[in-house]
Parts: sequence; structure tokens; C-alpha cells
Amino acid sequence: MFNNLEFNNPDYLYLLIVLPLLGLYYWYKHRRDHAEIQVSSTEVFAARKGSIKQYLYYSLYVFRVLAIGLLIVALARPQTTSSRQDVTIEGIDIVMALDVSGSMLAMDLKPDRLEAAKEVASEFIAGRPNDRFGLVIFSGETFTQAPLTTDHSVVINLFKDIKSGMIEDGTAIGDGLATSVNRLKDSKAVSKVIILLTDGVNNMGSVDPLSAAEIAKLYGIRVYTIGVGSEGQAPVPVQGMFGTQIKYMDVNIDEEMLQKVAELTDGRYFRATSNNKLREIYSEIDKLEKSKIDVTEFKKKKEEFFMFALIALILLSAEFLLRNTVFRSAP
Repeated sequence: MFNNLEFNNPDYLYLLIVLPLLGLYYWYKHRRDHAEIQVSSTEVFAARKGSIKQYLYYSLYVFRVLAIGLLIVALARPQTTSSRQDVTIEGIDIVMALDVSGSMLAMDLKPDRLEAAKEVASEFIAGRPNDRFGLVIFSGETFTQAPLTTDHSVVINLFKDIKSGMIEDGTAIGDGLATSVNRLKDSKAVSKVIILLTDGVNNMGSVDPLSAAEIAKLYGIRVYTIGVGSEGQAPVPVQGMFGTQIKYMDVNIDEEMLQKVAELTDGRYFRATSNNKLREIYSEIDKLEKSKIDVTEFKKKKEEFFMFALIALILLSAEFLLRNTVFRSAP
């Protein structure tokens, strides 16, 4: 009748121990509660058998005990979990690895590549409330800005503090990826993801990007790589004798290496040439990760106490009516 029956308040079921105690009490009371007469012999009663009505009289107490038992079960709030629903398993750990080298100040994205990357990444984090996020920044060296946490407001606030020049300049993509892997390798999450965003070519650091990708693959970590920058040349602010000047410089992104890193880890490579394109990329990553963990589970609970309470009410009503009609006794 009930599939996967469970109780929301199972402690109430301990009250069922009163049922056998009530049975013992009734037996003790009935054994002593009968009329006494003095006769010279009981032979006249020996052949007389009890009537059906006499035996059915005991059913009144059975009704009461069963009703009490059912009410106790109703108090324990029986529930079934047989209803079908689609749910999304929680448990994705995501580390954002962000290039903060000087070239990220190029203004082909508005107001510049770094600020655009920070803004869109913050929107991405805010849109995934059930995931843990971490933040790694890299340029000539690498630094963990935020370990994995469910406190998204902390990570978003730390994004605001990121500036180019915080650490030694350069582009150590391999070190940034390796540090991100180190943050995820011990994770027990359903899915482990690194989103690595850079605008350059690996030219510093002690770890080769492809070697770091092999390690990520070993730990079951998927890497999405994003090359950010327009095609051709981009305006870059340069400090000169007369203050900041805008110069156009060639955009050099090692797309081949970023593609290999993504392929090795079952991820994907994207190219962001504008703010809108960057938003589309994060939207695509959002869909890809959700599609990998959508499952169907039987989690919706349905209350079943009403049936137990209704049967208990029927039994109590039957006992009351029978006791005052069919089994009514004279005082």
C-alpha cells in the first residue's frame, strides 16, 4: 500500500509499548470484574456455552487499542517518497583561475579585459548558489586568493580587490593551472571544474601547462579554458614620460595550447573577443555543467498520517456506538 514508508517523528513510535500494557490491564480487570453468587453446585452452568454476543463484547476493547495504536502512528507522521521529480545534485566545486598580467589591461573589452573578466565571473558565481568556488590568480607567479567556499559573497568581494600588478608580471599559465588543481585534488564533489582565463602565452613558471593538464585529468578535474582578446591588435595603456598613453599592440594568445589543455581534461576551449561573447561563454559553461548532473530521483515526500487517523476515528466511533446500543449494559 505504501512505498518507501518512513516517519518524520519516529520517536513517537515508542509509545506503542503501551498497547500490550493496556491488554494486560484489561485482562487483569476482566479477571476480577465479574458477579459472584453462592450456589450449591455449578453443574447447571457446565453445559452452557458462551454466546457470540458475549465474545464479540471483547471486540470493543480491541477497537479501542487499535485506535490508540493508529493515533500513535499518525503522530509519528508516516510519509512516502514514491513521487517522481527531477532534481539537480548539488556538489560541484569550481576554481576560477584568472590571469592578472599587465596585458589584461588592454581595452578591447570594456573597460578593460581584467575588469570585464571580474564582472562576468562574479555574475556566474552569483547564479550558482549550490556550488563551492575558489579563486586563483596568476601572472609571473601564482597566488590563491580564495580557497573553496560556499560563501559566495566573500569570493565576489575578493574579485573586486584583484588588480594587475598585485604579483610579479608575466604569464605563468602552467603554475596557475597546477595551483588550481592542488585546490581541487582532494575534493569529494560530484564534479570538479577549473575555469582558466588568460590573454597570453605561457612564458614564466616552473610547470608546463600540458603537464598540469595531465595531473588535472588524473584527478578527474575538467578544465574550461578561455582566451580573452580581440583579433589583430588591441589598445593598451602604457606609462610614458608624459603620463599614460594608449598604444596598439598585437594580441598573442596560445590558442593551440589552451585547446589541448581543454581536450586532455574533457573540457572545452572558448575565445572571448568582447564583453557579450564572454558572457555567452560563461552561460555555455553554466549549461554544460548543469547538464552533466541532472538526474531523476524519488525525493518528494507525501504525508500519509490522514489514513491512520481516519481509521482510528472510525474504530473509536464504532466502539462508542456498539457500547451504547448492542452491548449496552444495565447499571
